[in-house]
Amino acid sequence: MNHPIRRRFWAEVALGSLSLALLVLTLTTADWIEVLFGVDPDSGSGALEWTVVCGLAVATAVFGLIARIEWSRSRPHHA
Repeated sequence: MNHPIRRRFWAEVALGSLSLALLVLTLTTADWIEVLFGVDPDSGSGALEWTVVCGLAVATAVFGLIARIEWSRSRPHHA
């Protein structure tokens, strides 16, 4: 049975894309957090950036997984 693609799928795709973009930004330009917020909470050690990278990697994977589940739900299943 075909189910329509819900708005939830598009929200998951958008959030996954955003977290992936921020992940790439953090990997390529690590000091964007300090520039944007005007603070250096890790005193230049890079610990904050690596924490952000790990968190964004997990978020990207989770959003990708739940979007895939939602996509599969909307496709017909063959027996």
